[in-house]
Amino acid sequence: MLGSTHGTFTTDLRARVVACGEAPPVVVHGVTVAPGDVDVSGRPLHAPVPDLDRFFRPESVAVVGASDAEGRPNTGITRQLLAWAERVGARLVPVHPTRTSVFGIDCVPSVGALTEPVDLAVLLVADPLPVIEELAETKVRFAVAFASGFAETGATGAAAQERLAAAVRRSGLRLLGPNTNLNAFERFRDDLEGPAVALITQSGHQGRPVFTLQELGVRLSHWAPTGNEADLETADFLSYFAGQPEVGAIACYVEGLKDGRSFLLAADRAARQGVPVVAVKVGRTETGARTAASHTGKLTGADRVVDAAMRQYGVIRVDGLDQLQDTSALLARARKPLADGVVVYSISGGTGAHFADLATAAGLELPTLHQAKQDELHQWIPEYLNVANPVDNGGHPVGDWRGRKIIDAILADPSVGVLICPITGPFPPMSDKLAQDLVDAAEATDKLVCVVWGSPVGTEDAYRTTLLGSSRVATFRTFANCIGAVKAYLDHHRFTAAYRSPFDEAPRTPSPSLRKAQALMRPGRRLSEHAAKQLLRAYGIRVPREQLVTSAAAAVRAAGLVGYPVVMKASGAQLAHKTELGLVKVGLTSASQVRDAYRELTDIARFEEIDLDGILVCQMVGRGVEMVVGVTHDELFGPTVTVGLGGVLVEVLNDTAVRVPPFGEREARSMLDELRGRALLDGVRGAPPADVDALVEVVLRVQRMALELDGDLAELDINPLMVLPRGQGAVALDALAVCR
Repeated sequence: MLGSTHGTFTTDLRARVVACGEAPPVVVHGVTVAPGDVDVSGRPLHAPVPDLDRFFRPESVAVVGASDAEGRPNTGITRQLLAWAERVGARLVPVHPTRTSVFGIDCVPSVGALTEPVDLAVLLVADPLPVIEELAETKVRFAVAFASGFAETGATGAAAQERLAAAVRRSGLRLLGPNTNLNAFERFRDDLEGPAVALITQSGHQGRPVFTLQELGVRLSHWAPTGNEADLETADFLSYFAGQPEVGAIACYVEGLKDGRSFLLAADRAARQGVPVVAVKVGRTETGARTAASHTGKLTGADRVVDAAMRQYGVIRVDGLDQLQDTSALLARARKPLADGVVVYSISGGTGAHFADLATAAGLELPTLHQAKQDELHQWIPEYLNVANPVDNGGHPVGDWRGRKIIDAILADPSVGVLICPITGPFPPMSDKLAQDLVDAAEATDKLVCVVWGSPVGTEDAYRTTLLGSSRVATFRTFANCIGAVKAYLDHHRFTAAYRSPFDEAPRTPSPSLRKAQALMRPGRRLSEHAAKQLLRAYGIRVPREQLVTSAAAAVRAAGLVGYPVVMKASGAQLAHKTELGLVKVGLTSASQVRDAYRELTDIARFEEIDLDGILVCQMVGRGVEMVVGVTHDELFGPTVTVGLGGVLVEVLNDTAVRVPPFGEREARSMLDELRGRALLDGVRGAPPADVDALVEVVLRVQRMALELDGDLAELDINPLMVLPRGQGAVALDALAVCR
């Protein structure tokens, strides 16, 4: 994050970028970033990808604090590391100051006594800081620190973690931890085939449900337990895993992000590669956010911003660990969909109807099968049963040769990309035959076949052997998880097919507007409405014709120039809500009304002890749709842009959408589509359609302002932005700006 203690880019660098119009080379995680690879605010546009091959498959491992004394915690860890080193073909070197050997392997007394190159050092010591400083002389590439008592414990621990991080930066090695565990050194099954799930967790225990997918036949390739992320973070592993050929999906359990920008760059790399990322992100509630912070010592971020940022880059956010395992498993193994249509097929009309309701409500497309296809299905299914979608076979056809015919006929329909069969409970021999037919059909098609096995027992042979034994059928235990995973699967492939990286379109050099805008900034202060509108003008955002006056006579002259009717408003840096104080007068049509309004506005200001820079005499703008467009600064992601229904509705309905710059026109339009009041822009009850193109242009200009003034602008609020009928543009009637 810019300006933070752990950020790579500082405010000074950003100032140099915008002042000089060019970006100097900088270093991000040991990788030099060229001037063309940073945006106008000096932030990187591409994710640095650490070479973690030697972390996961080292040739040599030093275990500092190794032990073979029974009853000692380090002994169990050393034993596990020995087994892991043997599996990956690494030499293990125990390091202990008083032992000559550990588990029959000769010890060295200290890190400084290592006589051979070491790829990975595992630190089984309470205070890793002195060891890190020793490792700086040995050219060790990676280290793991298990010790706790750092940022997760509060301010004192955070200071200790910063000292550790500084030592790591000086050493040149990369550190996993502190407050991590042994999950990276688990035993991964090597008898499973197909694309794998790579796992990233900040809490080791929370990754267990995904890790145990191996017992259900799903391959797992890596596990990165990032802990407190003093150095290596979620984004590093995300970038690395996205480039590994065996990885079909990445599953993440995230408590707090170390740096929002780094995470988005990594997500962008995954999106470019077409690798799905599924994430549980803790912190949806205030309680969850507090707990996550105490566990990991990192910022959790405003949840609405986190949610929007993840959607922008195609990260699939789920709530439960069961959803994490089911969705990541499906996305890792399923082939690209041939169509978006979903057909629900069951042996019970009630089951099919129930599932179809839930699937439709979730946004899945359940197309009605063509009449010719329905006629074909009725060759094997009684005429009185519905086969339009959902397809109800009545039960009996699944017990004989007709069952496979029905499944194949459904999958042959070009509008069908997914077949879902909910089996609510075992009913042998029907359910056994149905499960086998579904598996056989799945092996013969490129389309996705899903089964929901609803039995609470889960020991049935049809489930344990037939369904779980298939790498082509996606098997679920609940309706909700199946529907969520299928929707994520279809959404992911639609997203990646149309994906264009926002970072490719991010501005590299300042616009001509920047110098004008910087001259208006007042550090640490709020701008008056008049000054805020000048800021908008600098970026080409339309405001009403208006003049700032300091006398009644000047107000009358201004009204004549602006043109009646006019609006008069008090203007001052202290004023955030003028209407409540009676400091706005609307619809004035004569010189006498203007003189009276001037006196009344200045009298109220004196009574309320408000300092004014003058009275604004403004053009009266025609009616349209009142919107709000704004900028705020998020702790994790930096500047964010918000659009929504404006006027008083913004506080009553809170109908807004948010994005993290940079983003393009398509994303700006998608923000509008998220609004519950979107129909107002299309025209309702005889109102003409609003100028949506002009609104989108304002959003993009505000985004440019947010990027270029990131170090100067804390908050911007254009409310209302009057969006006039189509072809007439949009006008910012009021604006509030706060400088950093």
